[in-house]
Amino acid sequence: MRFRLITYNIHKGIGGVDRRYRLERIVETLGHYDPDIVFMQEVAEGVPRSHRDHQIELLGAQLGLQHSAYQRNVQLSEGHYGNAILSRFPLYDVSHLELTVAPKKRRRALVASCRIRKQHERTLLLLNTHLGLAGFERALQVRRILDCDRLRHTHSTTPVIVGGDYNDVYGTLNRRFMRPGGFMAATRQARTFPAVMPMQTLDHIYYRGSITLHHSFPCRRQIARQASDHLPLVADFELPI
Repeated sequence: MRFRLITYNIHKGIGGVDRRYRLERIVETLGHYDPDIVFMQEVAEGVPRSHRDHQIELLGAQLGLQHSAYQRNVQLSEGHYGNAILSRFPLYDVSHLELTVAPKKRRRALVASCRIRKQHERTLLLLNTHLGLAGFERALQVRRILDCDRLRHTHSTTPVIVGGDYNDVYGTLNRRFMRPGGFMAATRQARTFPAVMPMQTLDHIYYRGSITLHHSFPCRRQIARQASDHLPLVADFELPI
């Protein structure tokens, strides 16, 4: 039973080079790959620079992904932005894991269970996050993720996917925390930033449990180089029947 997951920092729909707000470029980029689940970071709601759009609602409708969860993390003078999950399958037990390390910017992880129904039905746990810019901050945040109640109370065979914008250029968090925590990297050295000429590996997808990685790759289409300052990462997974 195969499904496709994408993680994507959409930069509020603002192009990384031309600085124009064009949410339709995000739609075209994602729609080309026909994902079943999308982790997104820097999703705006009510922000003047983004036409005060409720982006999660617009993206879900245009991509045909009817299930969603949104997390308001950074409050602006008008509106806010944060993490979001779009899914073809039902999401439930949505929760918000606090990752803020004072006095740094507010950071959280968006946590949800997902019930995948195709030929059969399987449940997996999803954690979407956007980690901090400082190394010590990211280390504390990953420890909190791995020690959170949802993970500790999830059976070792239950499929779990953790992903997002890790800001982890050198893969330090994988070596120090994710791999010892039982997670495998779906995307190792996929350069995703800056989108126009990717040099840095900032975005990551990790998985554990009864789930197999079939294939993964960064999107390199020209529209993706214009749509955001990050490229999306695509991963195809297989669940046992």
